[in-house]
Amino acid sequence: MTLKLVIGNKNYSSWSLRPWIAMKVAGIPFEEEIIPLYEPGSRERALQYSPTGKVPVLIDGAHRVWESLAILEYLAEKSPKADLWPADSHARSRARAAASEMHAGFQALRKNCPMNLWLPVKKRLHPEEVMHEVRRVDALWNDCRACFGQGGPFLFGAFCAADAMYAPVAARIHTFDLDVSKVSRSYVDAILSLPAFVDWREAALKESWVIQHNEPDWPLVRGV
Repeated sequence: MTLKLVIGNKNYSSWSLRPWIAMKVAGIPFEEEIIPLYEPGSRERALQYSPTGKVPVLIDGAHRVWESLAILEYLAEKSPKADLWPADSHARSRARAAASEMHAGFQALRKNCPMNLWLPVKKRLHPEEVMHEVRRVDALWNDCRACFGQGGPFLFGAFCAADAMYAPVAARIHTFDLDVSKVSRSYVDAILSLPAFVDWREAALKESWVIQHNEPDWPLVRGV
């Protein structure tokens, strides 16, 4: 039975991007259903699949998995040949720590720099709490690349679940032109040039749904 991934708007839904891009890069076949966020009836539609009323949700027959990181772990167990985590135990433990840090943290960065793929690239002023988190992301990426990134352009060489977790952060750093090191900038470029990310962004640019609190230039909306 084909897997089904229920996601939100591609322009805004950073949590939906994570399992979606992981499955695309890993070559795991699936169907998708989009539930536009914050529209009338959105929560009710999501509640048909998840007890939280939120997306993303992975549907595998009668089984439901919600929360991006849990979905990635489920996929890694279900499709071990997809190599969603590094084979080396030390790299794998570091990748899981990095992914968990992303899942639980960086609230100021998320709030002040929402994922919005149709925004033009523009440098903006941000509170110090945001820049503190950007510096932490920069340091984490540099450390992963230095210790484990010799086999490719991603955090642990080849693309893995940790990269899926940080793909929306890479998009934020690009869109808001946040100051990071050359190593991190190269990593951002690697994420944004992935064919899977390009496909996601192209689909996002065709959407017409608008979420006001994710539009920093409101009432100006660049995508419509």
